[in-house]
Amino acid sequence: MIAVLLAIQTYWCYFMRHLTRDTELKKIFVGSLPESATENSVKELFTKYGTVRSIHLVQDVFSGKCKGFGFVEMEGHEARAAITGLNRKMYKGKQLKVKFEEIRGSKGGKRRR
Repeated sequence: MIAVLLAIQTYWCYFMRHLTRDTELKKIFVGSLPESATENSVKELFTKYGTVRSIHLVQDVFSGKCKGFGFVEMEGHEARAAITGLNRKMYKGKQLKVKFEEIRGSKGGKRRR
């Protein structure tokens, strides 16, 4: 009886770990956005593939226009669908670059002189 319960618990833990891995929020890098892009227009573009949890477009400090890139957060399976569907697609005359965010490490301790 204890062996059966232990086997069920082990299977359940494996199942839940596998299930939650796909529902984690993933940050997507979106590059080659036009200056006219707004958070609403980018959200509208990505909602075709799932629920958009957050959007951050990098904007010029002085003009307030989009600098051409930003980040979108979605759940794992929806993020993969958005990347597959939107990468290298034309959007307002520009070819989008859509991929998972790359975590950059330190520069190796190099100092600027």
